[in-house]
Amino acid sequence: MSDERPMTDAHHNIESDDEVERASEVEDFSGPVGRPSPADDGETADEAAADLDLVASALAERDEFKAIAQRIQADFENYRKRTQAQAAADADRVALKVVEEILPVLDACEAAFAHGVDGVEPIWSALIGALQRQGLEALNLADQPFDPSVADAVLHEPSDEPGEPLVSEVLRTGYSWKGKVLRPAMVKVRG
Repeated sequence: MSDERPMTDAHHNIESDDEVERASEVEDFSGPVGRPSPADDGETADEAAADLDLVASALAERDEFKAIAQRIQADFENYRKRTQAQAAADADRVALKVVEEILPVLDACEAAFAHGVDGVEPIWSALIGALQRQGLEALNLADQPFDPSVADAVLHEPSDEPGEPLVSEVLRTGYSWKGKVLRPAMVKVRG
């Protein structure tokens, strides 16, 4: 017996057994390129519908898990922003407490400077400068209209001029911290 096979029209250029098998697979293929048809696979229409249901179920489950992951991510982002805001508020509250404790020192420095004590002005300037960089502002109320939201009137003097009362003298400096009144000034009002 010879190893030669008779050549048929379909296999006229095929020389080995492997090539014969591949050629027969190509000839028997009836589905789209790259995928066998369901009929070739032995799959029925019911099985194909069940497979489509499984795919649809898997896609729905994926979408559900994706939505859960997105909610968790949004919740975490909100938590992160909330904790950052809380930390900033806590830091501001602590700084405010320290500044409130330092105000009597500023008052003492201001009084010493007003009485001509030597050596106080550089310390007072350095202290007030450092606090101003952090958000402390001295309220400049002299000769301004009296505003009870930023000053307490402790003395009153009459005025010959009609009109709204003016601050004639600041007896104790008032301060604001980051735009809010920290301590109202004590003032003498004219008018």
